[in-house]
Amino acid sequence: MDIRKLPFRNLVRRPGRSIAMLLLIALLAMTLFGGTMTIMSLRNGLKSLEGRLGADIIVVPATAASKIKVEDLFLTGTTGYYYMKASYLDQIAAIDGVDKITGQLFLASLRADCCSIPIQVIGIDQSTDFVIQPWIQESGGGSLGEYEVYAGTKVNSGVGESIRIYGQNCKVIGKLAATGTGLDTALYCSMETAELLLKAAEEMGHPLKVDSGETGDVVSCVYVKVREDTPIARVTNYINTRIRKTEASQTKKMITGVSDSLSGVARTVTVLIAIIWLLVFVVLFITFTMLSGERKKEFAVLRLIGVSRKGLSRMMLREAFLISLGGGLVGIAMGALLVFSFSGLIEHAIGLPFLMPDLFAILLMAILTLLMVLIIGPVTSARSAWRLSHQDTGTILREGN
Repeated sequence: MDIRKLPFRNLVRRPGRSIAMLLLIALLAMTLFGGTMTIMSLRNGLKSLEGRLGADIIVVPATAASKIKVEDLFLTGTTGYYYMKASYLDQIAAIDGVDKITGQLFLASLRADCCSIPIQVIGIDQSTDFVIQPWIQESGGGSLGEYEVYAGTKVNSGVGESIRIYGQNCKVIGKLAATGTGLDTALYCSMETAELLLKAAEEMGHPLKVDSGETGDVVSCVYVKVREDTPIARVTNYINTRIRKTEASQTKKMITGVSDSLSGVARTVTVLIAIIWLLVFVVLFITFTMLSGERKKEFAVLRLIGVSRKGLSRMMLREAFLISLGGGLVGIAMGALLVFSFSGLIEHAIGLPFLMPDLFAILLMAILTLLMVLIIGPVTSARSAWRLSHQDTGTILREGN
């Protein structure tokens, strides 16, 4: 009899017991891998948000600020359509301490009869923009021509394809790198193209600028970069108190708020993972202890036919290793399936930026999770293996007679 084949045969001979223990290990691996991936994705999203916000202050119309949260511009992509006079750019640029300033123009194409897909269009001033163009350049793009757009990674249109917006065909000339924020769900065009699309919307019976109460040259929001020697709070307060019908928000405070929310989510997920690890450890320890009691005579017979104490211990540890290996692989696969399949739902439910790690980080986390699981299985069975291998064979066989 080959003692090396016994661990696998024992597992196959008791399928119910083996499957139950495998599922426990799988639960452990799934929570560790899935929970850690969720936290990593949230942190990546926050880091991406910090990188994309090149401005210190965001200024929107006061009417818009009363309806939406400014952070929704990035976290959920909810920009809508609201406008203020473009002359506000000159007023803000004249404030002492302002270094850079640029405006954006929003066009919400939410009606199925006007556009091929529901999307958000954002027009940028290519001569002054310092927020979106660095992102475009990082993705290998260049300048935008008439009716040309760059698409966020979540927009379901490839390079070279056309998207019909208010009767106009807009060509996708590039896809932008993922950020894990609402920026991934929009199209980016030149300010000139955005104005042409606004006119097309009016011709189709959707007078967006009229709905806003503004006519002529308009912008939807203004991004401000403050000089390093100027307090950002001072410029923010000046805009809020001196420039009527606008509301300014500091991006740093917005990110701090998101960071605080992320810290709370991370702590909750970490506590849940720790609790599940503790419960599974206790359950596995109790299970191996109970199983060792049921298998006393089995091990006694093995001792009688010449299996050494070390051989019995190795056999039990191998069984635990095989169950841990199978459970770990199943759990990691389940965790990956859940996180990848429901990443959009997780982002929407939590309301925070969500950007998956790169392939190397995912593989590294999977390997570390598997190693942790391969350790906990044999560790929980080690005590039982040691006790059984040191019990007197004759006493065990006489029990119950």
